[in-house]
Amino acid sequence: MARLPSAPASITALVTRSAGQSSQFTTLLKAAGIQVLEMPALEIRPPSTWQPLDAAIAHLNTYDWLILTSANAVTFFWQRLAAVGNPAELASVKLAVVGKKTASVLQQQGYQADFIPPNFVADSLVAAFPESVQGRKLLFPRVESGGREILVNEMTAAGATVTEVPAYESGCPQTPDPAAIAALQSQQIHVITFASSKTVRHTCQLLQQGLGTNWTAYLEQVAIASIGPKTSDTCRELLGRVDIEAAEYTLEGLTQAITEWASSASLD
Repeated sequence: MARLPSAPASITALVTRSAGQSSQFTTLLKAAGIQVLEMPALEIRPPSTWQPLDAAIAHLNTYDWLILTSANAVTFFWQRLAAVGNPAELASVKLAVVGKKTASVLQQQGYQADFIPPNFVADSLVAAFPESVQGRKLLFPRVESGGREILVNEMTAAGATVTEVPAYESGCPQTPDPAAIAALQSQQIHVITFASSKTVRHTCQLLQQGLGTNWTAYLEQVAIASIGPKTSDTCRELLGRVDIEAAEYTLEGLTQAITEWASSASLD
């Protein structure tokens, strides 16, 4: 097993979530005694067109299930529902969500999930779905580009009719945060955190932009921390390794994994 970077008594983590979503993770890390710098690697914005989502909302009561796999999907769907739809039509639709955070944001809208899979990934939602989807109509509002296809493919193969519509888009910021680039250059960052595959890809683009073609050299003594298996796959693909992976695929789980790493003088 490759030797990981040693964990100093006081560590600084680089958080790469979107600007609007980093505060919760930053709060968790700081509560665990970890210093934080933020370099947003995602910009969350509306989709290029509302037409597919609006058309689905216009026929909302014809769906059996609404599938929500991110907090962004909940937020943008309910904003659009309030603007062009009738929330009362959700009364006959069951709600399936992936993850505690998504369920919490749904609850803030005044709704309880009918199904939350045991593991906080879309694969688990498919495997543990509480009823046969044969002949069922599923509405799946999602990110416009870059999302995984397993849910749509598996549900369709099982006999469901899945309507996937863009509810939001996530893109790469135009420039990296200069303070984060300076901290990497001066070796003040001990761990860099990733909560999605897209943040890994965008971070690589931003680091190349900010640090030049030899940008990977600045990460040699920085631990790579991932929220779960799919994100870890992308880390290995683009960064060559994963040093820390959350056992529970949540921000709380990632915080715990980083804290456990930081409590060790070194890992062999």
